[in-house]
Amino acid sequence: MPFDNNSFTRRSFLKTTAAGAGAAAAGSLFPSFVLAQAPKLRVGLMLPYTGTFTALGVAITNGFKLAVEERGGKLGGRELEYFTVDDESNPAKAPENTNKLVQRDKVDVLIGTVHSGVALGMAKIVRETGVLWINPNAGAGDVTGPLCAPNIFRTSFSNWQTTHALGKVLKERGHKNAVFITWKYAAGEEMLGGFKEGFEKEGGKLVKELFLPFPQVEFQALLTEIANIKPDAVVAFFAGGGAAKFLKDYQAAGLKGKIPLYGPGFLTDGVLDAVGDAAEGIETTLHYADSLDLKKDKAFRLAYAKTYKLQPDVYAVQGYDAGQLLAAGLEAAKGDVGNKQAVIKAMASAKIDSPRGVFTMSAAHNPVQDMYLRKVVGKENKVVGIAWKALADPARGCKAG
Repeated sequence: MPFDNNSFTRRSFLKTTAAGAGAAAAGSLFPSFVLAQAPKLRVGLMLPYTGTFTALGVAITNGFKLAVEERGGKLGGRELEYFTVDDESNPAKAPENTNKLVQRDKVDVLIGTVHSGVALGMAKIVRETGVLWINPNAGAGDVTGPLCAPNIFRTSFSNWQTTHALGKVLKERGHKNAVFITWKYAAGEEMLGGFKEGFEKEGGKLVKELFLPFPQVEFQALLTEIANIKPDAVVAFFAGGGAAKFLKDYQAAGLKGKIPLYGPGFLTDGVLDAVGDAAEGIETTLHYADSLDLKKDKAFRLAYAKTYKLQPDVYAVQGYDAGQLLAAGLEAAKGDVGNKQAVIKAMASAKIDSPRGVFTMSAAHNPVQDMYLRKVVGKENKVVGIAWKALADPARGCKAG
């Protein structure tokens, strides 16, 4: 199995306690032995392990554990014990699931999640308890905005970051106006906002914002409206199966080749096998891409494929970097996770050598990272260039930095 699900029962707790007491009693006789038995670092994984986002949760888990294994199975000299909760991508269950790990399992660090709605539900518990939290995906702006806190870190992106650089791209392509189409929910609205701000700064005009309810995929009426508007360009955010259907419908409506289509990288990531030539030539922006000419990325991809018999994706990279970030904190604190000030300080100032390229943390603890311009060529999102060097999220409303 690519991940394990540890249960920590009362019986095993009592056994562990008894063993610890025995070791303490023997301390005067065998002090070096006692020092070698540092308690395991308790890591809570709160990710989707069933449902639509299962593959994302598994990829993040695999990436995180790969970073640990590269360090001999220890971080800061501490072995790890994992506690997992399937969050089911259900925001309503987020507080309860978070408390299972924080209050019941007493984890030292929490890793999660994918769905932004779940992350927002986690944030309240994390802020109240002060548990160290590394978010390896969910891009909700509030997490590193109004809800930011010293113990909250993200190793992925903010939704704003993924589309802001597209404003420059469209300007360079000579497009003066555009239409944005997306699902009507938080991620879609935040990505629209990031693009609109970037495009208008470049002198462009967003002439229409088109929405449909999440997760509906009946695009025909909106595609007809786009055909009537005749904008210079269309920017779209959909992901997964919705993205695949949109790309095919866009081509079937006769718009491909007439009105250039752009989007954040999620529009074309993971769907190229399913859409034939419908995505060919589409340009997107994202913090990761296929065919990056980086030594770190090549080594990561080889190790991941060898370990899990799977090809890594952006989600695996984000999980891997969550492990790297935690390692930086624990190594600085010599494994003492209780010394939160030292751990947080080291994580905040870390320079992470990531498969995506080196990145640092903003004052709000969000990656300051290059946003790549990618172009679909066959079955790859090939790198065309860097759309924005070291892009930082504005972190509006954050008062922790």
